[in-house]
Amino acid sequence: MQKKIPMRQCMGCRERKPKKELIRVVRTPEGHVQLDFGGKVNGRGTYLCLNPECLKKAMRSRALERQLETEVPQEVYDRLAREMEGTNG
Repeated sequence: MQKKIPMRQCMGCRERKPKKELIRVVRTPEGHVQLDFGGKVNGRGTYLCLNPECLKKAMRSRALERQLETEVPQEVYDRLAREMEGTNG
């Protein structure tokens, strides 16, 4: 019997993809926003594809802010952009 693959929705393109193919952005209980590569950090999370276009769409529509219910610092967006360049380049 095949194991069920957890699916999550990208906040940029709105497509459902396997959780392992996405980057998780988390608002911790203390209110900090950070990237979570292991998927284990406590807090409210949302996901983005590894596609830089999805990051641009999410920034334009402020999707991460809405999902996390807080302001996302520019450093988090910069780190996301660097991570995406590293995986696609």
